[in-house]
Amino acid sequence: MNRFLRSLGCAVSGILFTVRTQRHMKFHIGAAAAVFLLAALLGLSAVEWTIIVLISALVIALETVNTAIEKAVDLHMPNTHPLAKAAKDAAAGAVLIAAIASIIIGLIILGPPLFKFLFYSP
Repeated sequence: MNRFLRSLGCAVSGILFTVRTQRHMKFHIGAAAAVFLLAALLGLSAVEWTIIVLISALVIALETVNTAIEKAVDLHMPNTHPLAKAAKDAAAGAVLIAAIASIIIGLIILGPPLFKFLFYSP
């Protein structure tokens, strides 16, 4: 049990480090909070909530992995190197792909009920 708690503490520490040091992580968390609030107001189904939570978690998890890759590359290669740049760019690209997918999924799921709420509410 102690080993599990230590591992959990390390994981939480990594998440908190990313939140404290990465402005994109702050943006992703803020965007997820806004989407969750909107989803609650619109009364999404359990399946819609599941999809929204999953894609939000994916973006946040990838931002955490991106930070880990950047820090590991910086530790090993403090000076600019084409391969170090490629590794960091690829990790950032993974976050971008997930973020774009989350926007599209958000529009598909939240768009219709939001449109109804805004234009057809009594």
